[in-house]
This record gives sequence, structure tokens and C-alpha cells, in this order.
Amino acid sequence: MSQISELISRHCPRGVESHALGDIAQLVRGNGMPKSMLTTEGVGAIHYGQIYTRYPTWTMSTHSFVTTEAAAKLAKADPGDIIITNTSENIEDVGKAVAWLGEGQIVTGGHATVIKHGLDAKYLSYWFQSPSFFDQKTKLATGTKVMDVSAKQLAKVRIPVPPREVQREIVRILDQFTQLKAELE
Repeated sequence: MSQISELISRHCPRGVESHALGDIAQLVRGNGMPKSMLTTEGVGAIHYGQIYTRYPTWTMSTHSFVTTEAAAKLAKADPGDIIITNTSENIEDVGKAVAWLGEGQIVTGGHATVIKHGLDAKYLSYWFQSPSFFDQKTKLATGTKVMDVSAKQLAKVRIPVPPREVQREIVRILDQFTQLKAELE
């Protein structure tokens, strides 16, 4: 029996409960923030398009910034929050998520949603890469040329919520796997 199986049988003898994301998290839809607003200093910012191309599962720093004035009008992400894309040109990238694990508050704009939750941030961000999420988002996505999964639709996604100890063990294993994969590449 694996370490995770043992933890689940010890902490969840009746199985892992599943919850709608909207029942366990607050979803804050971003607004604005075209690329022209991005700067090289100021308040940390994650543009939705960068989530596909520049960020892994989690990050402790941003590649871009916005002015303090611009930041005041944008959606705020605190340490531990998830920023997820709502829009993409393909089904694979819509719903791509990054956990913000850096210090202090950052911002994001349109075509992204900030997920404020009580789970392990890495666990939730890794879960957004799972086949279960892919299947659910495929059913919720709208559009043909541009795919969209709104914050309202994301709230319907069902997520397994094991105890924190199990979440941490899943993260530990996936972090090791990610590190080994990076070393092989």
C-alpha cells in the first residue's frame, strides 16, 4: 500500500469528499490589464497569457509589474491564492493555473480568475492539471475559436478535498516528480 493510500485509509475511511469549487473558495474575476500596462518594476503582476508560457505550477516571483495606480484597479492575489486562465485559443490551455507563493499581494487582470481558498495551494494548482479537471472543463468550456470557462462555470467544478496531511503528501510526491522531470530535460 502506498503512503497516500495509507493516509487516506487512516484519515478518510469512508473515502475522500468532493466539493464544488464555489462551495470551498471565493472566485474573483479579473478585469483589464492589457500587455501595454505591464512594466519592469512596481507591483507584481501575472498576465493571463504568461500563465501558459512563463509559469509552472507555482511561483514565488512575477515576470511583470504594473504601476501602483494601475494595481489599485486590478484583481488582487494574496500568497496561497491560485490564478487561473479563463480564456485560451485551445482547450488544453484554458484553465491553466499557477499558485502564487511569493511574498505580498500581486495583481492580475482580465481573462483570469483569482481563487481564494483554504486548501494547500500547490495541491489545488496540481489538481488543475489532472484528467478529472480536464474532463470537467471540457464540458464547461464555450466557444470555438476562443475557448472560455467563466468564473461562474469554474465554481461548478468538483474537487476532491482530502485532509491537509494527505494534500501535503500528494504535493511532496508531485514536487519530487516535477524536479526529476526537470533534471531529465
